[in-house]
Amino acid sequence: MPRGLLPDAIDVPLRAANLVIPVAADGSDAPDGSAPAGWRARLRASTIGDRLYFHSAWPTSDDDAVFFGPDTYRYTCALRRVLGQHGSLRRPVRRAVDIGAGAGPAAIELALRCRDATVYATDINPAALALADVNAGLNGAHNVMPCRSDLLDGVDGGFDLVMSNPPYILDPDALTYRHGGGDHGAELSTRIVHAALDRLHPGGSLLLYTGVAMVDGADPFLAGIRDRLDADTDCWSYEELDPDIFGGQLDCPGYEQVERIAAVWLHAVKRG
Repeated sequence: MPRGLLPDAIDVPLRAANLVIPVAADGSDAPDGSAPAGWRARLRASTIGDRLYFHSAWPTSDDDAVFFGPDTYRYTCALRRVLGQHGSLRRPVRRAVDIGAGAGPAAIELALRCRDATVYATDINPAALALADVNAGLNGAHNVMPCRSDLLDGVDGGFDLVMSNPPYILDPDALTYRHGGGDHGAELSTRIVHAALDRLHPGGSLLLYTGVAMVDGADPFLAGIRDRLDADTDCWSYEELDPDIFGGQLDCPGYEQVERIAAVWLHAVKRG
């Protein structure tokens, strides 16, 4: 983006807020003290429906990058489906949390549909919390509360709804927005299931969108949580939203035995 491309009303505040990066002619970051050939924005704007969200610009290679991509849309779409189905949520939502909320689209979607609810948008990434706060204000979701939390350790009490779209990739760089830990990236998703069921009120719901590495025709993530779901929920449903996503990941180390990665959606209702 050459200087002068944007009107001063936009260009000047962007520079004042340090939201543009000087770049060299080849597109790389310009060395300190050199004259830049252009500028690159630190943020990007996307829409879901008629709502606008700011998130990290491409490429999302920084340690604190806030990713917004296909999973964001699938997650929000699945949430809308549940919220639009009469009786899908057994318990009225007065207190909810989105674990790993990122830029906040799902937390904002819930907050706008449940105006009387307090919706905690939690994340371990300060950049994500800052963007979730901006996006909540931009979309009029004043009942969204950004909160620093690792799983649920930063918020007290019980919840009527716990939802999450966690990282699920086995990432050698352990980038926060990608790395799901061991078990081919399923470790974090498994921890979220247990944490949610520990803190949900009776009749409260867990809504989880994640990716699962399928091995030998089996779903190891579901196998690992099935006993807990059977023991502590009145009912649960589990479906593949997309049977084959991020196929290029299968060429990466650690995925030698993985046949495919499936996008899955879990809805579990706490017993009682």
